[in-house]
Amino acid sequence: MKLIQTLKNIWKIEDLRKRLTITFLFILIYRFGCQVVLPGINPNELQKLADFTNKTGLMQLLDMFSGGAFSQASIFALGIMPYITASIVIQLLGMVLPSFQKMQREGESGRMKLNQYTRYLTVVILIVQGLAYILNLQYQVGVSFNAWQLAFLTIVLSAGGMFIMWLGEKITDKGIGNGISLIIFVGIIARFPGAISQEFTGRLTSAQGGLVMFLVEIVVLFAVTAGAVMLTQGTRKVPVQYAKRIVGNKQYGGARQYIPLKVNAANVMPIIFAQALMFIPLTFAQFSQDGSGFASAFVDMNGFWYNLVYFLLIVAFTYFYTAITVRPTQMAEEMKKNSGFIPGIKPGKKTAEYLDSIMSRITLPGSIFLGIVAIMPAFARLLGVNQHFAQFFGGTSLLISVGVVLDTLQQIETHLRMHHYDGLMKSGKIKGRAS
Repeated sequence: MKLIQTLKNIWKIEDLRKRLTITFLFILIYRFGCQVVLPGINPNELQKLADFTNKTGLMQLLDMFSGGAFSQASIFALGIMPYITASIVIQLLGMVLPSFQKMQREGESGRMKLNQYTRYLTVVILIVQGLAYILNLQYQVGVSFNAWQLAFLTIVLSAGGMFIMWLGEKITDKGIGNGISLIIFVGIIARFPGAISQEFTGRLTSAQGGLVMFLVEIVVLFAVTAGAVMLTQGTRKVPVQYAKRIVGNKQYGGARQYIPLKVNAANVMPIIFAQALMFIPLTFAQFSQDGSGFASAFVDMNGFWYNLVYFLLIVAFTYFYTAITVRPTQMAEEMKKNSGFIPGIKPGKKTAEYLDSIMSRITLPGSIFLGIVAIMPAFARLLGVNQHFAQFFGGTSLLISVGVVLDTLQQIETHLRMHHYDGLMKSGKIKGRAS
């Protein structure tokens, strides 16, 4: 079989075999740490924390990204999200502050400085979130800590978060795939077996369709996943012709290449930004005594107004994030410096306008499809799908999982082709986020 032969080829490549082994061991360490409860906490008293996590949208999101460690009061409860938050902040600062823009243009040295700033900011975020987590834990579980215990547990949570960040960086350096993304993926997929088991048991024990309905759900999940793969891989190739240059006795340029403009250049960032904004009315509604107010209309995450505003925010944020990450003017300047041009388009301003018009056209269907994928879990819940299983029908969990799997498989295929083996597919190549 093709699969067995591919696995044999992977095992024959010593470097790839070592990288896969290291990645697997680091993931085991991460999953083991997710089960270690904070000192001073009785694991039998964590049911209240789990109930609080399951009924709050933001807590569910944090628990999903941490692989359940958040609701288990684990030493890895804060997960990798503080590092992701710090990375986003540094990335946004690089778009508005000249000093950060200068570091971005300095190459490797600038990248190392930005990484160091990201780590410093991660420590600050971990300390703040760690203290807030312990205070919430006191309230939910019913335990009390003195000042020294609060400080100690905050340090433990912060150290756990930094250790996860270190694991992610080591996976990137020594293992296979992007370590940070892989850790998020492992946290998400760790909940899948339990979720699908609950859904299967629930369908068999209820009168709502039984086994037939469960099989329909699996088919729909497969179709949604295929759509997410198409959204992740979708690109518009813009041809670029490079002029010929004679340097000494050698000729450079003269080849035609392509600029792959992604349909979903913003990836999952619009969904994350939109979710952050949608939690604001939820917070106001929890403190409001008026059950018929404006904020209370957004309490129901399956409601019409919540999902409509959520969808529109995702479309708006897709345009916003694409505009600040994809810069046609800079791309046009780089092409002009390297004697490149788009056939039929004048270099410089006309090229920038042409690229901008293409991005505007392909971003619209990409943003609409991204919004549909984001609200798919709400439709699944309305049709009676278990809440935990419905999370895999769309949103950040599905898009992150698809992106990480494609990226990792693409790197494995690159190793195979470098050693003159066939790729993972009989024809064509896997186009991950790196391609």
